[in-house]
Amino acid sequence: MSATPTSSVAGHLTGYGSASYRHYVLVLLMLVYTLNFIDRTLIAVVAQPIIESFQLTDAQWGLLYGPPFAIFYAIMGLPIALWADRSNRVNIIALCIVLWSIMTALCGVAMGFFSLLMFRIGVAIGEAGCTPPANSLIGDYFIARKRATALGVYSMGVTLGSVLANVFGGPIAQMQGTDVGAWLDASVVGWLFSGLEWASIEGWRVAFVVVGLPGVLVALLVWVTIKEPPRGYSDPPDQAANIAPGWSETFSELKRKPSFWWMAIAASLVAFVGYGLISFQAPFLQREHGLSVRDAALQFGAPLSLMAAAGTFLGGYITERLTGRFPTAMAWVPAVGIAIAVPAYVVAFFSDDLFWVFVLWGVGAIFHYSYLGAQYNIGQGVVSNRSRATAIAVLLILVSLIGNGIGPYFVGFMSDFFMQQELLALDINTWLSPEACKSGAVDRSINEEALCKAANSTGLKWAMAATASVFLLASICFIMCARTLKQDFVADLSPDAS
Repeated sequence: MSATPTSSVAGHLTGYGSASYRHYVLVLLMLVYTLNFIDRTLIAVVAQPIIESFQLTDAQWGLLYGPPFAIFYAIMGLPIALWADRSNRVNIIALCIVLWSIMTALCGVAMGFFSLLMFRIGVAIGEAGCTPPANSLIGDYFIARKRATALGVYSMGVTLGSVLANVFGGPIAQMQGTDVGAWLDASVVGWLFSGLEWASIEGWRVAFVVVGLPGVLVALLVWVTIKEPPRGYSDPPDQAANIAPGWSETFSELKRKPSFWWMAIAASLVAFVGYGLISFQAPFLQREHGLSVRDAALQFGAPLSLMAAAGTFLGGYITERLTGRFPTAMAWVPAVGIAIAVPAYVVAFFSDDLFWVFVLWGVGAIFHYSYLGAQYNIGQGVVSNRSRATAIAVLLILVSLIGNGIGPYFVGFMSDFFMQQELLALDINTWLSPEACKSGAVDRSINEEALCKAANSTGLKWAMAATASVFLLASICFIMCARTLKQDFVADLSPDAS
């Protein structure tokens, strides 16, 4: 739906629409972002079954999870954002939801590495059209000093999506195909699936279909109930937004904003760690602590994601409370948070007691995700209101290419490297390699399977700890961002701003 353009003389005092409607739109956009990350994260929840089905090494899994998705997410992100700065943002979001939802469901029918890769690329193209236009909408619905909290709420979709991917994906993936078939046969739609050989259908395939398809209904809800606000409605009247900026104009703004680039590098490094850890979280728990797919998802995946969501909200709330007195708080809060996360994560990875693994991993997640709202607030706050979607797209290109593009593959590569070193440490004359262990070409009679299992777990543990240490570099970048943030910011963030 599109709103009739109206005067925005008082928009910078109130925001667009009534308070209740603004909050409805924010919650619905958070639901969209949650759905975005359910479909993006589900593959990580069912990682180990896919690795076993297709006999992948960790490096191959990291390659499947990361670079192709990231490259196409980045390639499509900027043109879609430029489109969003010129067209109806609500329609764009609704269309993209339909695309990524269908592609997620199709992942469940993948016959091998290549077909799963193609469907993942389809998910990436659809999801590239979510965040830039959504950020632009939030910027027009909420006044400047309310955006930190609003973007913090929106950003909770990242971690809430992970919660729901674990809650639904884990138990479904644990089911046998025959169980699913029996349940469907007893339902009113059982006749639709009467020709399927359920005994040969793995649970992870069912999870993709069940989790993916409901997104089409969410797309309809967005299209019907969200109004397209006039651009710049919630900004001061002197900040005109009636002309869409060109690509060169947006980059001309950004190149004069060093705080944007320091923040973008920091956010990319945090994403490098985040995507790397999440892509191997379930395999780590299954290998190191012997949990099932279901238990790893419900006992760790879902509650840890809730704690991360709490960290996202608290980061935005604390930032808003501190910004009146300390204008650069939105850079300092994440700098401190991600630095604290490092020791919490590392100790969790090397703990033998599952209770302390959970507690320390949870502490790490809370501090880790305190940065998420800040990246969007800084990203859209240093440019004019007409360039918000494009600026966020530039940020997401870097985050996607460095974070999702390299992070999972780095963890997988390092896991195979450390696994090989561990195999040699356990038996210096061994012929075993990560490839041989994953292919099943081992002689169980001489305990080679046990060697493979021990090295597989230890290699991943060291890889995840090494990856978490990259947070320290990201913290330094956020500190560098704080040095120029006050002069680069466009909006007035003071408590009495009008």
